Amino acid sequence: MTIHRKLSSALLLAAAIGLACPAFAQDDAKLQASAKLYDTYCAQCHGVNRNGKGVNTIGLSVQPRDHSDTAGMSTLPATQMFTAIKGGGAAVNKSALMPAWGSVLTDDEINDMVDYLRHVCKCGAAK
Repeated sequence: MTIHRKLSSALLLAAAIGLACPAFAQDDAKLQASAKLYDTYCAQCHGVNRNGKGVNTIGLSVQPRDHSDTAGMSTLPATQMFTAIKGGGAAVNKSALMPAWGSVLTDDEINDMVDYLRHVCKCGAAK
């Protein structure tokens, strides 16, 4: 089998899997979109490794949450995470240094970000 034929077969198989499992493909696309938004808006403080150690944390009186911490993140209700992202830290009685993203992100993007954070921390489905 030629390399071209192998590549074509692989692409057809990938397309078939995507058609057979559209929910997985859609979920993966949402996770990728949220990861890109996270890199744009959140990584400066929460870190590229999602561990709360971003470049903007030097000198902060309150360190950003470690989104990779399974134990710590699994106790947070999805509604609290949504409110913190949309309204900022002060909206959930946390640090006012956490900005409100509600004027930047849509509610759907914020909900997808909550799902993404559950993925990052390996916490499972949103509570």
